[in-house]
Amino acid sequence: MLGGSVFLGRAVVTAALAAGHDVVCLTRGESGDVPDGARWVRGDRDADDGLAGVRDEPWDAVVDVSVAPGQVRRSARELRADHYAFVSTGSVYADTATSGLTEDGPLLPRLDGDAMSSMSEYGPAKVACEEIVLERFGHEAATIVRAGLIGGDGDASGRSGYWPWRFAHPSDPGGRVLVPLAPGLGVQLIDVRDLAIWIVHVAEHGIGGVFNAVGDAVPFAQALVAARLAAGADGSDRTLVTRDDDWLRAHDVAPWAGPGSLPLWLDDPGWTGFPARSNAAATAAGLVLRPLAETFSAALAFHDARGEAPASGLTDERERELLALPA
Repeated sequence: MLGGSVFLGRAVVTAALAAGHDVVCLTRGESGDVPDGARWVRGDRDADDGLAGVRDEPWDAVVDVSVAPGQVRRSARELRADHYAFVSTGSVYADTATSGLTEDGPLLPRLDGDAMSSMSEYGPAKVACEEIVLERFGHEAATIVRAGLIGGDGDASGRSGYWPWRFAHPSDPGGRVLVPLAPGLGVQLIDVRDLAIWIVHVAEHGIGGVFNAVGDAVPFAQALVAARLAAGADGSDRTLVTRDDDWLRAHDVAPWAGPGSLPLWLDDPGWTGFPARSNAAATAAGLVLRPLAETFSAALAFHDARGEAPASGLTDERERELLALPA
């Protein structure tokens, strides 16, 4: 495992250990330790000798989550592996409007260079990484895992945690919760545990190819029901106050993620296909998805354990201000 101390990387290590595998993690050691039971090798992938601690051994499989083409180029060149699973992203696609997009969808131009200079280059950087891995290992010995929005335990972004948190901890004494009207908008969230288990599965069985490793697309309203279920909030103790896109934009509510946002809401029609990609190939290759409420429940437990609200979303004060405004 190239990584293994946080979120998806840590979940992959945990899943591999649970399946009885011997796991070695290469990390710099700056983001925390690795799960008990894994062997920890320190190394900086940006350094010329960063892979020295692992490059002399033959590996059954390598799992890589990097976004830096330079790092991926070095590991693809230096590591001897029967299988290479690279965790990419749905952000590689140039088409964000088409629902049901498959792995054949058009991609963004690749990044020329070894590292991103800004997050605007995230998709192109992952395209470049994909090309490096496929050129070195081919479609049979490489798995390109185009992950979508990942949520659940350890999601520090707060994107999967805000809605169950808000239903569990309403800002309004009367239990009102501000939600986007969002007709036609979907939510596509994959539990980090399900994704990790599947990555281990494809590595175990040498399943190569390119896959949209995403959750099932559900209407936004259905996702809110799942979040309420995870929070233990039924229809009698919470009132949804809906506002349309124009109203939310006019009152400076941000879409998707981050402070001051309504997470998972997208207000641009050109992005309605982003949370509605096809996962048929991945499910045919063994991806199993748990109910969305379980993912929200795990995300809520993560934030409750930390004793702090998710990083994404409206503060209590800001939501109360918005709820007090006329529709």
